[in-house]
Amino acid sequence: MKVRTAVILAAGMGTRLGERGRQLPKGFLQLGERPIVEESLHRLQRADITRILIVTGHLSRFYADLQQAYGGLVQTVNNPEFADSGSMYSLYLLRDHLDEDFLLLESDLIYEQRALDTLQAAEQDNAVLLSGFTGSGDEVFVETRAGLLVDMSKQRTRLGGQAAGELVGISRISQPLFALMVDYAAAGFRRTLHLDYETDCLVGVSRDTAIHCPVVEDLLWSEIDDAAHLARAQETIYPKIRALDASARG
Repeated sequence: MKVRTAVILAAGMGTRLGERGRQLPKGFLQLGERPIVEESLHRLQRADITRILIVTGHLSRFYADLQQAYGGLVQTVNNPEFADSGSMYSLYLLRDHLDEDFLLLESDLIYEQRALDTLQAAEQDNAVLLSGFTGSGDEVFVETRAGLLVDMSKQRTRLGGQAAGELVGISRISQPLFALMVDYAAAGFRRTLHLDYETDCLVGVSRDTAIHCPVVEDLLWSEIDDAAHLARAQETIYPKIRALDASARG
């Protein structure tokens, strides 16, 4: 069954974008007519999402304005420790706000609609979307066994087996999986708040539950972490995504 709730992690400081990151949250980078996070909102609605939770931190006022503009669709939850925590702490703050399965996204993504449609059509409750190898720089490579998550790393040679693809940053998370992640994180937070939801927690709990990793080899997408990512997105990926959108509209 399709899920109806989505979570967007948007607390990060965007330090690798320099002055641009100090002026805007990464989700408010604009390649077309709207900021990229707004483009995500519209794609999520087309994928039958009716509730979107956004975890904010850095320059959270931008997201407060977005919540007001989108009425009942968007709810924001602030991470007051955004400067001293990782992405899992942001997700952990939603433990009292989520009582159903959800799609999990990062705010600094551009992607084609097929990314969401693939997860909404997945037969499995838990699925981490992978693409083919992009060569974009700063990739997270994913090792699988029989299509199930085993490990992730930015260092491909650290993986025990051959990488199946790259982490896109869009996942489908069931309530049982989220509960495992919350418990795993709570134990880890005794040492540090700097835990990532994917390389730390998803990998950590994958030993106890099956997390499927569907691969869309030719998926068009990009994260935007630094100036090189931004240039690649502007010059190569985004125009192709726009062309696909125009073709889909007929």
